[in-house]
Amino acid sequence: MPVRRVLITGATGFVGINVARRMIARGHEVHCLVRASHRTWRLHGLGGAAAIHVADLLDRAELDALLGVVRPHWLLHLAAYGAYDSQSDLRACVRTNVEGSVNLIDAAASHGVERFVNTGSSSEYGFKNHAPDEDEALEPNSLYAVTKAAATAYARHAGRSGRLHATTLRLYSVYGPYEEPTRLIPALVVRGLEGTYPPLVSPETARDFVYVDDVVAAYEAALSADVPPGRTYNIGTGTQTTLRTVVGVGRSYFGITAEPRWGAMAPRTWDTTAWVANIARARAELGWAPFTPFEEGFRRTAAWLSESKERRSFYETARAPLE
Repeated sequence: MPVRRVLITGATGFVGINVARRMIARGHEVHCLVRASHRTWRLHGLGGAAAIHVADLLDRAELDALLGVVRPHWLLHLAAYGAYDSQSDLRACVRTNVEGSVNLIDAAASHGVERFVNTGSSSEYGFKNHAPDEDEALEPNSLYAVTKAAATAYARHAGRSGRLHATTLRLYSVYGPYEEPTRLIPALVVRGLEGTYPPLVSPETARDFVYVDDVVAAYEAALSADVPPGRTYNIGTGTQTTLRTVVGVGRSYFGITAEPRWGAMAPRTWDTTAWVANIARARAELGWAPFTPFEEGFRRTAAWLSESKERRSFYETARAPLE
């Protein structure tokens, strides 16, 4: 594959930094669009391998100026607001996820970007008792989910109208290196290293956990596959994993003898016993499939977090009640 100029939004986030690192490893020229108040810890170690640009998604003139300088072949949009309880500013959620995405898509179309990959969310579906396909009616049950669904719809419209080759990846429960310290898997690893568990909700709570390297491969597939503009793809494993199973994997890996404290944490509004991806379209059209079993992904995540004293200390210090 020839070298491309790649502009990534949300590169200071969990999935974004993994995408950026993969693009750098592939030899592409990587540019990262960040907020003025961005966090820097995930960028440590990049050195000069990526160019960092401060710009506001809400400022169309800034976006046009940036795209005019960078002239990206590919634009990967991973910036978002509202996925965590700590991100509770409703206006910021709407403005970032809807207005910001619209601005970025319009700017990309105006500047002739070859491929645009938008990042959607499985939360767009709302609660389902089965694995929904991409054309199923959306029933978002949070403002965040509503705004992500709106951005997906606009990306689809831009693609189908011929303005931009836009594709959306609807991500399920991604985990792996650089995940937010307050999330379930990092919390299980940090507590597992201490021989215990974090507070837990019901053991029957379920997710479709997909390892971040597999997700990064989906972005690469979306950039290279010969698919019609405007398509949306579910990115998960197609396998539902309960919290009971996750905790069992952690117990086995760390040799924990203590008993988990089921119900020690109140259920969250998005907790459910049915949450799984239908990935048939991604397999057929992108040629993509997950390749990391949960046990292997957990092992890799635990090894990554614990291999550095500084990294482990950071995660121990940054941990807080699960979001």
